[in-house]
Amino acid sequence: MLIILVMAFFTAPPPAKVILFYGDSLTAGNGLSVDDAFPALIQRKLTADGKAVKVINAGLSGETSAGGLARLDWVLRQPVDILVLELGANDGLRGLPLDQTEKNLQAIIDKMKAKNPAVKIIVAGMMVPPNMGPDYTTKFQKIFPDLAKKNKAALIPFLLQDVAGNEKLNNPDGIHPNVEGHKIVAKNVLKILEPLL
Repeated sequence: MLIILVMAFFTAPPPAKVILFYGDSLTAGNGLSVDDAFPALIQRKLTADGKAVKVINAGLSGETSAGGLARLDWVLRQPVDILVLELGANDGLRGLPLDQTEKNLQAIIDKMKAKNPAVKIIVAGMMVPPNMGPDYTTKFQKIFPDLAKKNKAALIPFLLQDVAGNEKLNNPDGIHPNVEGHKIVAKNVLKILEPLL
């Protein structure tokens, strides 16, 4: 009996790594079934590849960096191995102060590291439309690589690369990716995520 227990212990599969996608409507899959949003696509792809992962989609439509910081304690009641931080776009669309956005995102990272110092972090880069003005637009875009560098985090240069501005890949609102768009976003994320597993 003891031998069987010991063998079971050594042959048990490794525990699944928890990947938390923490974001806004882009992560939530606005206008789509949650099964068509990129976090679910990533879960299916990694599972099919034999990776033991548990994906949590904590996307909330309309979420700002301040809102994300406010609800983080509730989300952190479970262990997290990898954080994919996708917040800030709504701050930019509302023209909120950039220093506040950066402080909020940094505070989210700090809280996450305090909970689990070994957590791996991916920062999803975002852009805002040019109508926000060149100064604001440039400084906004710089927040994400700066955060990644400061925190030794991985960076997705632009989450919506090859999707933004393409009407065939977006819902009629022109902002949120459709099913085909989410497939491309999933690939953008996987390029950065897979080496961390």
